[in-house]
Amino acid sequence: MKTNLLLVGAFALLVGCTATAKTNEYVVIAGKSVVEDSLWNQVAQALVEKHGAASLSYNESPEELLPQLRELRPRYVAIVEKPENLGRDYVIALNQMSRRVDNDIYADFLWGIITGYDAAAAMKMVDNSTEPLVMKDAVATITELSSGKWFDRFAWIDDHKMGLWGEKKSKDDTIVTNQLPMKKMRLQYTFSHGDTRTVERTMVDPKDEMQTFYDLYARYNPDLVVTAAHATERNLEMPFSLGNIRPRNGVLYMDFPDGPKDLVESGKRKVYLPIGNCLIANVNNTKESMAIAWMNSGNAATMVGYVVTTWHGRNGWGGLKYLVTTPGRYSVAEAFYLNQQDFLFQLNEWSPKLMTMPYNYDLANEFVEAPQAFYDSLGFEPTNDQVGFWHDRDVLAYYGDPKWNVRLQEIPEENDFTVTSEIRGKKCIVTITTKDNFNLERMKGDHFKEEHVLDLPFSYFFPERLNNPRLAAGQNWKAAVDENFLLVYNADFEPGKTYTVELDID
Repeated sequence: MKTNLLLVGAFALLVGCTATAKTNEYVVIAGKSVVEDSLWNQVAQALVEKHGAASLSYNESPEELLPQLRELRPRYVAIVEKPENLGRDYVIALNQMSRRVDNDIYADFLWGIITGYDAAAAMKMVDNSTEPLVMKDAVATITELSSGKWFDRFAWIDDHKMGLWGEKKSKDDTIVTNQLPMKKMRLQYTFSHGDTRTVERTMVDPKDEMQTFYDLYARYNPDLVVTAAHATERNLEMPFSLGNIRPRNGVLYMDFPDGPKDLVESGKRKVYLPIGNCLIANVNNTKESMAIAWMNSGNAATMVGYVVTTWHGRNGWGGLKYLVTTPGRYSVAEAFYLNQQDFLFQLNEWSPKLMTMPYNYDLANEFVEAPQAFYDSLGFEPTNDQVGFWHDRDVLAYYGDPKWNVRLQEIPEENDFTVTSEIRGKKCIVTITTKDNFNLERMKGDHFKEEHVLDLPFSYFFPERLNNPRLAAGQNWKAAVDENFLLVYNADFEPGKTYTVELDID
Protein backbone atom coordinates (compact mmCIF):
# COMPACT_ATOMS: atom_id res chain seq x y z
CA MET A 1 0.00 0.00 0.00
CA LYS A 2 1.11 3.54 -0.67
CA THR A 3 1.88 5.65 2.41
CA ASN A 4 1.18 9.38 2.26
CA LEU A 5 3.17 12.08 4.00
CA LEU A 6 1.67 15.12 5.72
CA LEU A 7 3.60 18.39 5.89
CA VAL A 8 6.41 16.94 3.83
CA GLY A 9 8.84 19.71 4.73
CA ALA A 10 8.62 19.02 8.45
CA PHE A 11 8.86 15.29 7.86
CA ALA A 12 11.90 15.57 5.62
CA LEU A 13 13.66 17.82 8.10
CA LEU A 14 13.27 15.31 10.90
CA VAL A 15 14.19 12.28 8.83
CA GLY A 16 17.41 13.97 7.74
CA CYS A 17 18.62 14.42 11.36
CA THR A 18 20.75 11.99 13.29
CA ALA A 19 18.67 9.53 15.32
CA THR A 20 19.19 10.65 18.92
CA ALA A 21 16.96 10.51 21.97
CA LYS A 22 15.14 13.74 21.05
CA THR A 23 15.37 14.01 17.28
CA ASN A 24 12.15 12.23 16.39
CA GLU A 25 10.55 12.30 19.81
CA TYR A 26 7.01 12.92 18.53
CA VAL A 27 5.17 11.63 15.45
CA VAL A 28 1.68 12.62 14.32
CA ILE A 29 -0.25 10.02 12.32
CA ALA A 30 -3.41 10.86 10.40
CA GLY A 31 -5.89 8.68 8.56
CA LYS A 32 -6.67 9.21 4.90
CA SER A 33 -10.07 10.75 5.65
CA VAL A 34 -8.37 13.29 7.93
CA VAL A 35 -5.79 14.26 5.34
CA GLU A 36 -8.48 14.78 2.70
CA ASP A 37 -10.65 16.94 4.99
CA SER A 38 -9.21 20.44 5.35
CA LEU A 39 -10.76 21.09 8.78
CA TRP A 40 -9.60 17.78 10.25
CA ASN A 41 -6.19 18.13 8.63
CA GLN A 42 -5.75 21.39 10.55
CA VAL A 43 -5.94 19.34 13.76
CA ALA A 44 -3.02 17.17 12.63
CA GLN A 45 -1.06 20.23 11.54
CA ALA A 46 -1.67 21.91 14.90
CA LEU A 47 -0.15 18.91 16.67
CA VAL A 48 2.83 18.89 14.31
CA GLU A 49 3.50 22.57 15.00
CA LYS A 50 2.90 22.19 18.72
CA HIS A 51 5.50 19.43 19.14
CA GLY A 52 7.83 20.04 16.18
CA ALA A 53 6.75 16.57 15.13
CA ALA A 54 7.22 14.36 12.13
CA SER A 55 3.97 13.52 10.37
CA LEU A 56 2.72 10.45 8.55
CA SER A 57 -0.57 9.27 7.10
CA TYR A 58 -2.07 5.93 6.16
CA ASN A 59 -4.74 4.63 3.81
CA GLU A 60 -6.30 1.69 5.65
CA SER A 61 -4.48 1.12 8.94
CA PRO A 62 -1.70 2.69 11.06
CA GLU A 63 0.17 -0.61 10.73
CA GLU A 64 1.14 0.48 7.21
CA LEU A 65 3.53 2.92 8.88
CA LEU A 66 5.67 0.42 10.81
CA PRO A 67 8.67 0.82 8.45
CA GLN A 68 8.68 4.60 8.96
CA LEU A 69 8.17 4.25 12.73
CA ARG A 70 11.12 1.85 12.89
CA GLU A 71 13.24 4.51 11.24
CA LEU A 72 11.96 7.43 13.30
CA ARG A 73 11.71 5.56 16.64
CA PRO A 74 9.45 8.13 18.35
CA ARG A 75 8.76 8.31 22.05
CA TYR A 76 5.26 9.74 21.54
CA VAL A 77 2.72 9.06 18.80
CA ALA A 78 -0.58 10.91 18.34
CA ILE A 79 -3.13 9.45 15.95
CA VAL A 80 -5.69 11.87 14.51
CA GLU A 81 -8.75 10.02 13.25
CA LYS A 82 -12.46 10.55 12.72
CA PRO A 83 -14.79 8.63 15.06
CA GLU A 84 -16.38 6.74 12.17
CA ASN A 85 -13.05 4.93 11.72
CA LEU A 86 -12.44 4.09 15.39
CA GLY A 87 -13.59 0.89 17.04
CA ARG A 88 -12.56 -2.05 19.18
CA ASP A 89 -10.32 -3.75 16.62
CA TYR A 90 -8.58 -0.46 15.77
CA VAL A 91 -7.53 0.00 19.41
CA ILE A 92 -6.42 -3.62 19.77
CA ALA A 93 -4.29 -3.35 16.63
CA LEU A 94 -2.80 -0.05 17.83
CA ASN A 95 -1.76 -1.59 21.14
CA GLN A 96 -0.13 -4.48 19.31
CA MET A 97 1.61 -2.21 16.80
CA SER A 98 3.16 -0.17 19.61
CA ARG A 99 5.23 -3.23 20.57
CA ARG A 100 6.52 -3.98 17.06
CA VAL A 101 8.91 -1.10 16.41
CA ASP A 102 11.79 -3.16 17.83
CA ASN A 103 12.21 -6.75 18.93
CA ASP A 104 11.60 -6.59 22.68
CA ILE A 105 8.29 -7.28 24.43
CA TYR A 106 7.50 -3.70 25.51
CA ALA A 107 5.56 -0.83 23.97
CA ASP A 108 8.05 1.35 22.12
CA PHE A 109 6.11 4.60 22.38
CA LEU A 110 3.35 6.27 24.35
CA TRP A 111 0.35 6.87 22.12
CA GLY A 112 -2.95 8.71 22.17
CA ILE A 113 -5.87 9.10 19.78
CA ILE A 114 -7.09 12.62 18.98
CA THR A 115 -10.70 12.59 17.81
CA GLY A 116 -14.00 14.34 18.44
CA TYR A 117 -17.61 14.86 17.48
CA ASP A 118 -16.30 17.10 14.71
CA ALA A 119 -13.02 18.76 13.74
CA ALA A 120 -13.64 21.65 16.14
CA ALA A 121 -14.03 19.22 19.05
CA ALA A 122 -10.81 17.43 18.06
CA MET A 123 -9.00 20.77 17.91
CA LYS A 124 -10.33 21.55 21.38
CA MET A 125 -8.62 18.38 22.67
CA VAL A 126 -5.33 19.65 21.22
CA ASP A 127 -5.76 23.13 22.67
CA ASN A 128 -6.87 21.86 26.09
CA SER A 129 -3.79 19.69 26.41
CA THR A 130 -1.25 22.42 25.66
CA GLU A 131 -0.82 23.99 29.09
CA PRO A 132 -0.03 21.70 32.07
CA LEU A 133 -2.82 20.72 34.45
CA VAL A 134 -2.56 19.67 38.09
CA MET A 135 -5.72 17.80 39.03
CA LYS A 136 -7.06 19.11 42.34
CA ASP A 137 -10.85 18.71 42.14
CA ALA A 138 -12.52 15.37 41.42
CA VAL A 139 -15.82 13.50 41.27
CA ALA A 140 -16.08 9.72 41.33
CA THR A 141 -18.44 6.75 41.51
CA ILE A 142 -15.92 4.46 43.21
CA THR A 143 -15.25 3.92 46.89
CA GLU A 144 -11.49 3.42 46.45
CA LEU A 145 -10.83 7.17 46.31
CA SER A 146 -13.20 8.02 49.17
CA SER A 147 -10.43 9.21 51.52
CA GLY A 148 -10.13 12.19 49.16
CA LYS A 149 -6.51 12.74 50.22
CA TRP A 150 -5.37 13.51 46.67
CA PHE A 151 -7.81 16.39 46.16
CA ASP A 152 -8.65 19.86 47.44
CA ARG A 153 -12.34 19.36 46.63
CA PHE A 154 -13.86 15.95 46.09
CA ALA A 155 -17.22 14.20 45.97
CA TRP A 156 -18.28 10.65 45.25
CA ILE A 157 -21.22 8.29 45.25
CA ASP A 158 -20.36 4.86 46.57
CA ASP A 159 -20.37 1.66 44.50
CA HIS A 160 -20.11 -0.65 47.53
CA LYS A 161 -23.00 0.56 49.71
CA MET A 162 -26.22 1.72 48.08
CA GLY A 163 -27.02 5.38 48.67
CA LEU A 164 -23.77 6.28 50.42
CA TRP A 165 -22.10 9.45 49.20
CA GLY A 166 -19.55 11.92 50.52
CA GLU A 167 -17.82 15.20 49.90
CA LYS A 168 -14.80 17.25 50.86
CA LYS A 169 -15.60 20.90 50.33
CA SER A 170 -12.12 22.41 50.60
CA LYS A 171 -8.48 21.47 51.00
CA ASP A 172 -8.58 21.85 54.78
CA ASP A 173 -11.87 19.98 55.27
CA THR A 174 -12.35 16.31 56.06
CA ILE A 175 -14.68 13.98 54.21
CA VAL A 176 -18.30 14.12 55.31
CA THR A 177 -20.44 11.11 54.41
CA ASN A 178 -24.17 11.01 53.85
CA GLN A 179 -26.76 8.30 53.27
CA LEU A 180 -29.67 8.61 50.86
CA PRO A 181 -32.99 7.34 52.28
CA MET A 182 -34.07 3.78 51.55
CA LYS A 183 -37.61 3.41 50.25
CA LYS A 184 -39.98 0.62 49.31
CA MET A 185 -40.10 0.65 45.53
CA ARG A 186 -42.34 -1.34 43.21
CA LEU A 187 -40.37 -2.50 40.18
CA GLN A 188 -41.67 -4.11 37.02
CA TYR A 189 -39.51 -6.57 35.10
CA THR A 190 -40.21 -7.69 31.56
CA PHE A 191 -38.77 -11.04 30.48
CA SER A 192 -37.58 -12.03 27.02
CA HIS A 193 -40.70 -14.11 26.39
CA GLY A 194 -42.89 -11.07 27.06
CA ASP A 195 -44.18 -11.79 30.56
CA THR A 196 -43.94 -9.07 33.21
CA ARG A 197 -43.48 -9.35 36.94
CA THR A 198 -43.82 -6.70 39.66
CA VAL A 199 -41.68 -6.98 42.80
CA GLU A 200 -41.27 -4.78 45.85
CA ARG A 201 -37.76 -3.87 47.02
CA THR A 202 -36.37 -1.64 49.74
CA MET A 203 -33.80 0.47 47.95
CA VAL A 204 -32.67 3.98 47.10
CA ASP A 205 -34.97 5.81 44.74
CA PRO A 206 -33.05 5.92 41.42
CA LYS A 207 -34.04 9.56 41.00
CA ASP A 208 -32.33 10.43 44.30
CA GLU A 209 -29.09 8.72 43.24
CA MET A 210 -29.15 10.36 39.82
CA GLN A 211 -29.87 13.80 41.26
CA THR A 212 -27.05 13.41 43.79
CA PHE A 213 -24.44 12.68 41.12
CA TYR A 214 -25.89 15.35 38.82
CA ASP A 215 -25.62 18.01 41.54
CA LEU A 216 -22.16 16.96 42.73
CA TYR A 217 -20.82 16.98 39.17
CA ALA A 218 -22.04 20.55 38.68
CA ARG A 219 -20.98 21.77 42.13
CA TYR A 220 -17.44 20.39 42.13
CA ASN A 221 -16.66 21.15 38.47
CA PRO A 222 -13.96 18.43 38.46
CA ASP A 223 -10.55 18.25 36.85
CA LEU A 224 -10.83 14.47 37.16
CA VAL A 225 -13.78 12.10 36.87
CA VAL A 226 -13.36 8.42 37.80
CA THR A 227 -16.19 5.92 37.31
CA ALA A 228 -17.07 2.26 37.58
CA ALA A 229 -20.33 0.23 37.33
CA HIS A 230 -22.07 -1.15 34.27
CA ALA A 231 -21.61 0.67 30.98
CA THR A 232 -21.79 0.22 27.24
CA GLU A 233 -20.89 2.38 24.26
CA ARG A 234 -24.25 4.13 24.75
CA ASN A 235 -24.71 4.49 28.52
CA LEU A 236 -23.04 4.79 31.91
CA GLU A 237 -25.03 3.42 34.82
CA MET A 238 -24.94 4.88 38.28
CA PRO A 239 -23.87 2.34 40.92
CA PHE A 240 -26.44 -0.40 41.59
CA SER A 241 -28.02 0.38 38.19
CA LEU A 242 -29.79 3.41 39.64
CA GLY A 243 -30.17 5.41 36.45
CA ASN A 244 -28.07 6.31 33.42
CA ILE A 245 -25.98 8.99 31.77
CA ARG A 246 -26.40 8.83 28.00
CA PRO A 247 -25.14 10.67 24.89
CA ARG A 248 -27.30 12.65 22.47
CA ASN A 249 -25.79 14.60 19.56
CA GLY A 250 -22.44 14.69 21.31
CA VAL A 251 -23.91 15.91 24.62
CA LEU A 252 -24.06 13.98 27.91
CA TYR A 253 -27.38 13.95 29.72
CA MET A 254 -28.82 12.34 32.84
CA ASP A 255 -31.79 10.19 31.89
CA PHE A 256 -34.16 11.20 34.69
CA PRO A 257 -37.55 9.42 34.86
CA ASP A 258 -39.35 12.73 34.32
CA GLY A 259 -37.18 13.82 31.40
CA PRO A 260 -33.53 14.19 30.39
CA LYS A 261 -31.24 16.91 31.74
CA ASP A 262 -27.89 17.76 30.15
CA LEU A 263 -24.96 17.54 32.55
CA VAL A 264 -23.94 21.03 33.66
CA GLU A 265 -20.55 21.94 32.20
CA SER A 266 -18.41 25.02 32.79
CA GLY A 267 -16.12 24.35 29.83
CA LYS A 268 -13.32 23.36 32.20
CA ARG A 269 -10.94 20.81 30.69
CA LYS A 270 -10.70 17.49 32.48
CA VAL A 271 -9.46 13.90 32.56
CA TYR A 272 -12.01 11.08 32.46
CA LEU A 273 -10.98 7.65 33.75
CA PRO A 274 -13.83 5.10 33.46
CA ILE A 275 -11.56 2.56 35.13
CA GLY A 276 -14.16 -0.03 36.08
CA ASN A 277 -16.52 0.34 33.12
CA CYS A 278 -17.06 -2.09 30.28
CA LEU A 279 -17.03 -0.89 26.67
CA ILE A 280 -17.36 2.83 27.36
CA ALA A 281 -14.13 3.79 25.57
CA ASN A 282 -15.18 1.98 22.41
CA VAL A 283 -16.16 4.71 19.94
CA ASN A 284 -17.80 1.89 17.99
CA ASN A 285 -17.36 3.68 14.65
CA THR A 286 -19.87 6.41 15.45
CA LYS A 287 -19.71 9.90 16.88
CA GLU A 288 -22.95 9.10 18.74
CA SER A 289 -21.10 7.23 21.48
CA MET A 290 -20.32 7.80 25.15
CA ALA A 291 -16.60 8.23 24.51
CA ILE A 292 -17.13 10.99 21.95
CA ALA A 293 -19.70 12.74 24.16
CA TRP A 294 -17.27 12.74 27.12
CA MET A 295 -14.63 14.29 24.89
CA ASN A 296 -17.13 16.74 23.38
CA SER A 297 -19.57 18.16 25.91
CA GLY A 298 -17.70 16.64 28.86
CA ASN A 299 -14.53 18.45 27.74
CA ALA A 300 -12.31 15.46 28.48
CA ALA A 301 -8.93 16.32 26.98
CA THR A 302 -7.80 12.85 28.07
CA MET A 303 -9.89 9.70 28.48
CA VAL A 304 -8.62 6.21 29.25
CA GLY A 305 -10.89 3.16 29.25
CA TYR A 306 -11.84 -0.26 27.96
CA VAL A 307 -13.11 -1.08 24.48
CA VAL A 308 -14.36 -4.53 25.58
CA THR A 309 -16.22 -5.95 28.56
CA THR A 310 -13.92 -5.98 31.56
CA TRP A 311 -13.84 -8.35 34.50
CA HIS A 312 -10.24 -8.73 35.73
CA GLY A 313 -9.36 -5.08 35.35
CA ARG A 314 -5.57 -5.10 35.64
CA ASN A 315 -5.01 -2.69 32.77
CA GLY A 316 -7.43 -0.06 34.04
CA TRP A 317 -7.13 -0.36 37.82
CA GLY A 318 -3.37 -0.87 37.52
CA GLY A 319 -2.97 2.41 35.65
CA LEU A 320 -4.95 4.21 38.32
CA LYS A 321 -2.83 2.57 41.02
CA TYR A 322 0.36 3.86 39.42
CA LEU A 323 -1.20 7.33 39.24
CA VAL A 324 -2.33 7.54 42.88
CA THR A 325 0.52 5.63 44.57
CA THR A 326 3.09 8.41 44.13
CA PRO A 327 0.87 11.38 43.24
CA GLY A 328 2.49 14.01 41.07
CA ARG A 329 5.37 11.76 40.03
CA TYR A 330 3.82 10.62 36.73
CA SER A 331 1.57 12.16 34.13
CA VAL A 332 -1.59 10.23 33.31
CA ALA A 333 -0.01 8.83 30.14
CA GLU A 334 3.17 7.80 31.97
CA ALA A 335 1.24 6.06 34.74
CA PHE A 336 -0.82 3.96 32.34
CA TYR A 337 2.21 3.25 30.18
CA LEU A 338 4.27 2.01 33.14
CA ASN A 339 1.44 -0.21 34.33
CA GLN A 340 1.14 -1.81 30.89
CA GLN A 341 4.88 -2.55 30.74
CA ASP A 342 4.69 -4.01 34.25
CA PHE A 343 2.02 -6.52 33.35
CA LEU A 344 3.65 -7.28 29.98
CA PHE A 345 6.77 -8.27 31.93
CA GLN A 346 4.64 -10.57 34.11
CA LEU A 347 2.81 -12.03 31.11
CA ASN A 348 6.11 -12.85 29.45
CA GLU A 349 7.37 -14.58 32.60
CA TRP A 350 4.35 -16.90 32.51
CA SER A 351 4.89 -17.62 28.82
CA PRO A 352 6.36 -15.63 25.91
CA LYS A 353 3.46 -16.91 23.80
CA LEU A 354 1.12 -14.71 25.85
CA MET A 355 2.68 -11.65 24.24
CA THR A 356 1.14 -12.42 20.85
CA MET A 357 -1.48 -15.14 21.40
CA PRO A 358 -4.82 -13.73 20.19
CA TYR A 359 -7.73 -13.45 22.61
CA ASN A 360 -11.25 -14.03 21.29
CA TYR A 361 -13.43 -11.20 22.61
CA ASP A 362 -16.57 -12.64 21.02
CA LEU A 363 -16.70 -15.77 23.17
CA ALA A 364 -20.19 -16.90 24.11
CA ASN A 365 -19.03 -18.21 27.51
CA GLU A 366 -15.81 -16.35 28.23
CA PHE A 367 -15.13 -17.80 31.67
CA VAL A 368 -15.16 -21.36 30.30
CA GLU A 369 -13.88 -20.90 26.76
CA ALA A 370 -10.96 -18.55 27.48
CA PRO A 371 -9.30 -20.80 30.10
CA GLN A 372 -9.76 -23.75 27.75
CA ALA A 373 -8.17 -21.85 24.86
CA PHE A 374 -5.31 -20.92 27.18
CA TYR A 375 -4.81 -24.56 28.16
CA ASP A 376 -5.03 -25.78 24.56
CA SER A 377 -2.34 -23.31 23.48
CA LEU A 378 0.06 -23.43 26.43
CA GLY A 379 -0.55 -26.85 27.95
CA PHE A 380 -1.15 -25.82 31.57
CA GLU A 381 -4.16 -24.79 33.64
CA PRO A 382 -4.22 -21.00 33.97
CA THR A 383 -4.86 -18.98 37.09
CA ASN A 384 -7.49 -16.26 37.07
CA ASP A 385 -4.72 -13.66 36.88
CA GLN A 386 -3.11 -15.31 33.88
CA VAL A 387 -6.34 -15.32 31.89
CA GLY A 388 -7.18 -11.82 33.12
CA PHE A 389 -3.83 -10.35 32.11
CA TRP A 390 -4.13 -12.01 28.70
CA HIS A 391 -7.63 -10.58 28.28
CA ASP A 392 -6.47 -7.08 29.26
CA ARG A 393 -3.30 -6.95 27.17
CA ASP A 394 -4.52 -4.87 24.20
CA VAL A 395 -7.91 -3.42 25.11
CA LEU A 396 -7.30 -0.09 26.84
CA ALA A 397 -7.79 3.02 24.71
CA TYR A 398 -5.94 6.26 25.43
CA TYR A 399 -7.56 9.37 23.99
CA GLY A 400 -5.63 12.62 24.12
CA ASP A 401 -2.14 13.99 23.65
CA PRO A 402 0.25 11.41 25.19
CA LYS A 403 2.78 14.13 26.04
CA TRP A 404 0.33 16.33 27.95
CA ASN A 405 1.70 17.23 31.36
CA VAL A 406 -1.40 16.39 33.40
CA ARG A 407 -0.94 14.83 36.81
CA LEU A 408 -2.25 14.70 40.37
CA GLN A 409 -0.96 17.20 42.87
CA GLU A 410 1.75 15.97 45.22
CA ILE A 411 1.01 14.96 48.79
CA PRO A 412 4.10 16.43 50.51
CA GLU A 413 4.16 13.98 53.44
CA GLU A 414 4.05 11.05 50.98
CA ASN A 415 6.86 12.37 48.77
CA ASP A 416 9.35 10.19 50.64
CA PHE A 417 11.98 9.27 48.05
CA THR A 418 13.76 10.93 45.14
CA VAL A 419 15.06 9.48 41.89
CA THR A 420 17.72 10.98 39.64
CA SER A 421 19.64 9.66 36.65
CA GLU A 422 22.97 10.64 35.12
CA ILE A 423 24.62 9.64 31.86
CA ARG A 424 28.32 8.82 32.30
CA GLY A 425 29.77 7.76 28.97
CA LYS A 426 28.20 4.41 28.08
CA LYS A 427 26.37 4.10 31.38
CA CYS A 428 23.23 5.51 32.96
CA ILE A 429 23.28 5.63 36.76
CA VAL A 430 19.85 5.75 38.45
CA THR A 431 20.04 6.89 42.08
CA ILE A 432 17.20 6.36 44.54
CA THR A 433 17.40 8.22 47.86
CA THR A 434 14.83 7.38 50.52
CA LYS A 435 13.91 9.88 53.20
CA ASP A 436 13.60 9.11 56.90
CA ASN A 437 9.83 8.84 56.51
CA PHE A 438 10.07 6.41 53.58
CA ASN A 439 7.28 3.83 53.55
CA LEU A 440 7.93 0.72 51.45
CA GLU A 441 4.33 -0.41 51.70
CA ARG A 442 3.19 2.92 50.28
CA MET A 443 5.65 2.70 47.35
CA LYS A 444 4.23 -0.74 46.53
CA GLY A 445 0.70 0.65 46.33
CA ASP A 446 -0.52 0.70 49.93
CA HIS A 447 -2.90 -2.25 49.23
CA PHE A 448 -4.94 -0.16 46.79
CA LYS A 449 -7.39 -2.38 44.83
CA GLU A 450 -5.50 -5.61 45.59
CA GLU A 451 -8.20 -7.81 44.10
CA HIS A 452 -7.02 -6.48 40.72
CA VAL A 453 -3.41 -5.34 41.26
CA LEU A 454 -0.94 -6.61 43.85
CA ASP A 455 2.32 -4.91 44.87
CA LEU A 456 3.89 -2.50 42.39
CA PRO A 457 7.60 -2.59 41.60
CA PHE A 458 9.82 0.45 41.96
CA SER A 459 9.27 2.39 38.75
CA TYR A 460 11.05 5.17 36.90
CA PHE A 461 10.20 6.89 33.62
CA PHE A 462 13.45 8.13 32.11
CA PRO A 463 13.66 11.91 31.48
CA GLU A 464 14.96 11.07 28.00
CA ARG A 465 14.74 7.96 25.90
CA LEU A 466 17.88 5.81 26.29
CA ASN A 467 19.61 3.85 23.56
CA ASN A 468 19.41 0.10 24.27
CA PRO A 469 19.64 0.23 28.08
CA ARG A 470 20.26 -3.00 29.98
CA LEU A 471 21.19 -3.91 33.51
CA ALA A 472 24.95 -3.78 33.96
CA ALA A 473 26.73 -6.92 35.13
CA GLY A 474 27.32 -7.62 38.81
CA GLN A 475 23.98 -6.39 40.20
CA ASN A 476 21.27 -8.38 41.93
CA TRP A 477 18.26 -6.35 40.88
CA LYS A 478 15.34 -8.19 39.31
CA ALA A 479 14.56 -5.55 36.73
CA ALA A 480 12.62 -4.81 33.57
CA VAL A 481 14.29 -2.10 31.53
CA ASP A 482 13.70 -0.62 28.11
CA GLU A 483 14.35 2.65 26.29
CA ASN A 484 11.73 4.56 28.30
CA PHE A 485 11.54 3.01 31.76
CA LEU A 486 12.98 0.98 34.62
CA LEU A 487 11.02 -1.38 36.89
CA VAL A 488 12.68 -3.14 39.85
CA TYR A 489 10.81 -6.02 41.44
CA ASN A 490 13.04 -6.69 44.46
CA ALA A 491 13.35 -3.08 45.58
CA ASP A 492 12.96 -3.63 49.32
CA PHE A 493 14.25 -0.17 50.15
CA GLU A 494 14.73 1.06 53.72
CA PRO A 495 14.36 4.61 55.11
CA GLY A 496 17.30 7.00 54.96
CA LYS A 497 19.38 5.10 52.42
CA THR A 498 20.70 5.52 48.88
CA TYR A 499 20.53 2.87 46.17
CA THR A 500 21.90 2.83 42.63
CA VAL A 501 20.91 0.91 39.53
CA GLU A 502 23.61 0.85 36.86
CA LEU A 503 22.58 0.51 33.21
CA ASP A 504 24.77 -0.04 30.18
CA ILE A 505 23.68 1.99 27.14
CA ASP A 506 24.84 2.30 23.54
